[in-house]
Amino acid sequence: MSLAVAGGGPGGLLLGYLLARAGIDVTVLEARSDFDRDFRGDSLHPYTLELLDRLGLADDLLELDHFKARSFRFHTPSGVYSCADYDRLDTPFGYIALMPQVRFLDFLAERAAKLPSFTLKTNAKVTGLLETDGKVTGVRYRGGELETSLVIGADGRFSTVRRLAGLDAKPLGATTDLLWFRLPRSPSDPQDADLDLYFGRDAYVGVLGGVHDWQVGYSLEKGEYPALRERGVEPIRAFLRERVPWLADRAHLLTGFAQTTLLSVDISRVDRWHRPGLLLLGDAAHVISPVGGNGILMAIQDAVAAANRLIPALRRGDVTPADLAGVQADRIAAIERVQADQVKVEQRAAAARARGRGTAPPALLKYLFAVPALRTRGARGNAYGPFPPQLDVSLLAS
Repeated sequence: MSLAVAGGGPGGLLLGYLLARAGIDVTVLEARSDFDRDFRGDSLHPYTLELLDRLGLADDLLELDHFKARSFRFHTPSGVYSCADYDRLDTPFGYIALMPQVRFLDFLAERAAKLPSFTLKTNAKVTGLLETDGKVTGVRYRGGELETSLVIGADGRFSTVRRLAGLDAKPLGATTDLLWFRLPRSPSDPQDADLDLYFGRDAYVGVLGGVHDWQVGYSLEKGEYPALRERGVEPIRAFLRERVPWLADRAHLLTGFAQTTLLSVDISRVDRWHRPGLLLLGDAAHVISPVGGNGILMAIQDAVAAANRLIPALRRGDVTPADLAGVQADRIAAIERVQADQVKVEQRAAAARARGRGTAPPALLKYLFAVPALRTRGARGNAYGPFPPQLDVSLLAS
């Protein structure tokens, strides 16, 4: 049996690699000519690194340039505190590896290409589904069509496969957008700056470390972008000078909105991730907001759960609706919890803006996270997510 994966993101490429390593014929269809675009999801969590280590891939991956973020901190009017210390975890990978997503995807694609049952087609945007008696039997794509035993839609938050399948995503409530840009690193930058949030009255800024620069995300109320453009970038530069003083000497390098990328934050989920012959995974099934930086983690875990279910089914020659429903059943509790936590964050931020009390989290958290055990617990929850699936490596022996 063969399988088509629409979308060459982290979840789609990893699933393609796992299936091909198990000897399943798999074709990944990537709409673009390559993976070289400015992603914002650059976080490889300890769960992901441990998985890659079990697959014999971690050492080579980590030879590529990356930044090790060992803590996650809040900077608030009441003080600075760490809410997650990843180096306290019982793992060889006590950090989040921040690596440009294009490097990670290129690495996965290169390793998968060595497997005889793996095919990657670029410039292959899906344009239609092949169906027989209500069952999806393949895809049409720019340049051809492909008949397969199963189609996986892993083509992101604006999934074409989801739309073609008639599986609608329901919004759960997002109130914030993020405007991303980059500023260069300096030798004088704080050594303990890793993953940091700086809170102000009407906005917060996220700062993510990199080898050569910093990714900076400026928050704004959903729908506020046109008004911000009217005012220009000076309010953003002023926020950096006031709240992130060690970046003040570089704030002037942000000269216009052409240097920025607007990420419209979304939290949404499809009620049913599957139809006969078709399964949605990752953001195609459930859009995760940037809160916690775990969008890649959820997509990777979806791929693991799918591999555990689909490899035996594909080998026996019959992927049933029960197999597809089983993948969703294995993942839904984790996704619901992550999204519920993100919705709560969005609701608190919206309420704080409405009251004019600023965006910072409650001051009580400062005292709670003074307890090392709670920082370790916070790190573990973010590093692995709720109910993390474990790959059955024995399935990979083809």
